[in-house]
Amino acid sequence: MRLVLIGDGESPHLLKWATALAQVDGLDVWAASSRGFAAGFDTWVPARQRLALVTSPLHAGGNLAVLRTLPRLGAWLDQVDPDWLHAHYLTSHGTLAWLAKRIWRLRAQLVGSAWGSDVLVTPDRSVMHRSLTRRVLRACALCTSDSAHMAERMHELGAGEVMTFPFGLNEMPPPAQGKDAWLFFANRALEPIYRPELVLRLFAQVQQRQPLARLVMANDGSRRDDLRSQAQALGLDVGPLIEGHCVEFAGLLEADAQAHWYQRAQWYLSLPQSDSIAVSVLEAMAYGCIPMLSDLPANRELIRDGDNGLIVGHDLTAPPESTLEALRKRSALVAQVNREWIAQHALFAPAVRRFVARLHQLDAEPAR
Repeated sequence: MRLVLIGDGESPHLLKWATALAQVDGLDVWAASSRGFAAGFDTWVPARQRLALVTSPLHAGGNLAVLRTLPRLGAWLDQVDPDWLHAHYLTSHGTLAWLAKRIWRLRAQLVGSAWGSDVLVTPDRSVMHRSLTRRVLRACALCTSDSAHMAERMHELGAGEVMTFPFGLNEMPPPAQGKDAWLFFANRALEPIYRPELVLRLFAQVQQRQPLARLVMANDGSRRDDLRSQAQALGLDVGPLIEGHCVEFAGLLEADAQAHWYQRAQWYLSLPQSDSIAVSVLEAMAYGCIPMLSDLPANRELIRDGDNGLIVGHDLTAPPESTLEALRKRSALVAQVNREWIAQHALFAPAVRRFVARLHQLDAEPAR
């Protein structure tokens, strides 16, 4: 069975899908990228089975340049003759896949994997965006979602069958040792939808009450320079923690460096405006961090407020120090409970095998 991934080949998320799919027996994986390809693709998808469209899509959307690649993509897919077109991020790559199938009359069936904002945010931007999302979802023989909340939204928009499983871990990390009791870690992209400025504001409240508190803010994005200024305006001392500063902007981290901070940090901060279940939150739970998350339906699928983490209210006021201290004292139990849940429900490879098995079933069914 031949499957073509269609998405952003420079994204670690698409690489993770490619890696997992390529290890499933009976599946021939190809890939088309709206940009280029991360180096890791060389291991799992041969260069002869890839198409790089080399556009520069913007994080906020409005990417007509991606749609202009349709003639190249359609002609290539016509030659590849796949059984499945697997689109990642429905409003852009899903639209490309849907149009290519219609215009080139491809025999391939569509499968769509929603990533979050493509279903939870984009359809509300305009009638056109909602219409495109509906068309793509209705055209898909199968969709995937990483949270029950997002799956429900997809059904509301016209999706048929939706498989729901977290975009989970490749494997469980070893239990963390030697946590720093008041070290906070945040690593969502420094973009408006993830509200990194609120992470700083919340941490500043904690730091006023607990002078030992320190924050490592990783990743990069359009808000990077503004955030440094904001941290200083909040009275936070910015610089390397090793030199005694309380906020360090660590930038983009390689996997080993990110694992280092997950291992050390007792707390994990993620306060997006909209989100499904985030792989970074799952990683933090697996490493025994105590999550502090914004009040979103998908986050409440993971966290029981005050039990295995904290849900930060819409007023974004930091919990009292007594609440933090009570959770910190239970940190070993919180880590155990969260790690057990991840091991049972959020490992990616078993979910991908179930997904491919369902594709085989659908492929064998008579065309409708």
